Amino acid sequence: MLQKQTLADLTNPNTIKQNANCVVMVPPKEFSFNSETARDNEFQQGIALPAEELKSSVMAEFESMVTQLRSAGIQVIVLDYQLDAEATPDAVFPNNWFSTNSEGDLFTFPMACENRRREVRLDELREALEMSGRHVNSHTSFEHYYQHGAYLESTGVMIFDHINRTIYAALSQRCDRDVLEQFAEQAGYHRVVSFQTVLPSGRPVYHTNVMLAIGERFCVICDEVIPQYERTFVLKSLAKDKQIISISLEQMNAMCGNVLQLESVNGEKLIAMSQTAYNAFTQAQLNQLASHGRLLPLDVTTIETVGGGSVRCMLGEVFLPARSKYL
Repeated sequence: MLQKQTLADLTNPNTIKQNANCVVMVPPKEFSFNSETARDNEFQQGIALPAEELKSSVMAEFESMVTQLRSAGIQVIVLDYQLDAEATPDAVFPNNWFSTNSEGDLFTFPMACENRRREVRLDELREALEMSGRHVNSHTSFEHYYQHGAYLESTGVMIFDHINRTIYAALSQRCDRDVLEQFAEQAGYHRVVSFQTVLPSGRPVYHTNVMLAIGERFCVICDEVIPQYERTFVLKSLAKDKQIISISLEQMNAMCGNVLQLESVNGEKLIAMSQTAYNAFTQAQLNQLASHGRLLPLDVTTIETVGGGSVRCMLGEVFLPARSKYL
């Protein structure tokens, strides 16, 4: 249990932090291959497992991940929910429908796939956050953009450099430029770096967070999927105060771009990633990453194979102020 441990700087609203020490995770109670998202998510793969065996496997991966994060000093809020008539097979990836900031603002976003919109459980989220000592001051919804056929899948498509108040985003069906810029203006981000991506199939990367991760002093990027005329600009922008760790297309496909720097309640820097990603990094890259925080490989092989998302996708960061400086 994370009790009597100081939340460094969290009660100071003027402190801008890059890394969260609290995350929301949603159990994969209805997890399955989502044929709707597979239309543009090339990372998804069907596997021949009976339904009960699949459910058992993904629940074990989820519970192990929760335990390991808590043991590392991360506050994990498990957002459970009641089953409904219509399933939510991708509920385990909550980072696509909400985000928070240190001013106490909660934002919810429009998702492209219709069966994913049922994942938005605002009342349950607010209750879980409040019960965990995190205070929501206001809620802003961008979901009205559904009527315009425009989507913005939160931290799936927006990679935040909080310290420099900059958003990096790969444009796609799931990341509309106009909604992106509207959000940036409302949330107080002064700069948006949006760019195209092209996979060998000719299609764009479905989510930015599979090809780009930004920490306090480093970034992991698969820059080869960015067209040359934009690549130089993106890399130059990132290199101003970040060590660039460039990964190959093969490493991106192994989820090396889907990592997340976190901070324990005691201030220790951690870098969460899947075991698949850890195994795919070179030793030199692992050494570079380890200079920015303790590496935390987590085995979510079944979830990332079938769901097409990995560790970062499973973590909804919570930057909301705490009512107490202790947990």
